Amino acid sequence: MDLRKENILIVDDDINILELLQRHLKSMDYHTYKAVSVKEALLILKDTFIDLLITDIQMPEIDGLQLLKFANEHYPEIPKLVVTGYPSVEGSLEVIKSGATDYLTKPFTKAELKDAVEKALNQNTDRRKAKSVQIKSGENLYSDMVGTSAAFKKVTNIIERVKNNKATVIVTGESGTGKELVARAIHYSGKFSRQPFIAVNCAAIPENLQEAELFGYLKGAFTGAIENRNGFFQAAEGGTLFLDEIGTASLAVQTKLLRALQEKEITKVGSQKVEKVDIRIIAATNANLKDEIKNNTFREDLYYRLTVVEIHVPPLRDRKSDIALLTDKFLRKYGIEFKDRLLRISPEALQILQRYNWPGNIRELENIIQRAVIMADGNIEVENLPDFLKYQIEFEDHELRPLRDMEREYIKRVLVHTQGNKTKAAEILQIDRKTLREKLK
Repeated sequence: MDLRKENILIVDDDINILELLQRHLKSMDYHTYKAVSVKEALLILKDTFIDLLITDIQMPEIDGLQLLKFANEHYPEIPKLVVTGYPSVEGSLEVIKSGATDYLTKPFTKAELKDAVEKALNQNTDRRKAKSVQIKSGENLYSDMVGTSAAFKKVTNIIERVKNNKATVIVTGESGTGKELVARAIHYSGKFSRQPFIAVNCAAIPENLQEAELFGYLKGAFTGAIENRNGFFQAAEGGTLFLDEIGTASLAVQTKLLRALQEKEITKVGSQKVEKVDIRIIAATNANLKDEIKNNTFREDLYYRLTVVEIHVPPLRDRKSDIALLTDKFLRKYGIEFKDRLLRISPEALQILQRYNWPGNIRELENIIQRAVIMADGNIEVENLPDFLKYQIEFEDHELRPLRDMEREYIKRVLVHTQGNKTKAAEILQIDRKTLREKLK
């Protein structure tokens, strides 16, 4: 019998209960994920589409109530079922208040579990419909990409259109905007997701080795070629080859890339044999390739072959409404990694993040949050942010000049005021004429 469509996440620090729940749910044809701590549960929630959360309350370090509260705010559409061995009216009220839809008291029978699970899932019969709405909204569709801004939705709309075909795509945008994340989203959200995704940074490969690394080589083709070797094109067969910083590729490599795109075939260095390839190419650049075409450093015909579909990833300053979501994502990531707990950011600190223009884009924001999580004793406050983000007072240049320059400027102003009368100027400056003459020299 095929498994049902529902994915159920079970969280309990008691391995025996965890295994028992999994056995029962498996016999009911549900697919299950197990977590022995809240930390593990959060990692699964982040990367997996979950239809029902079942959690214990009494757990070390972070208890189930905190998990419920977190899931209630971040994943409100997921029904939550609590399994507890400490039932009480007061406790039950707190569980329901924290977001649980129902709870089971240990020990329970398989029939009781089945009824509780079906009841929880029946309260969410439109869950699959909600997923399609989520896809349209662009939020949480891709595990590492978050946003609800119009600029972000424009990107995800194009991803949805190209994910299931092998049209060549070029991703443009400033450094740190997440161009590789877009490439990964195209690959892993589409029907070719089970095929290889090979990421290559062209700038990281010495120019004299680019051709060999990309297309492979035969033994003896050049000094150091001690064996036959496949390149990145062969490694990506059937899947996606992501060529980051494509503008740094040598002209010789560009010529071979053009042939690979036009004819779907490549030739290894040192070989005369042509090999057919079946891959999708996604390229990325933070440079202006049209300028490079004018400078004769990039082939115009290759440019048009690469830009079958173009996705421009907006800078963070153009999608500031997404800063809160991105900050929350990084707080979860580094809160778990460094603090093993959930951290929040104060409204005042978030406001500072939202007013900054982020020249380093999302990568800079992530670094700031990582540092803040490490330095903070509790939740992230204004004092945990670096000084350059905070309000600055700008002084005019003349106020920062050396004292002699400031004195010279002042004397000139006084002389203008007295229309060149040195006696009056000396009186205003409270110095004698001789001293004024020396200063004028």
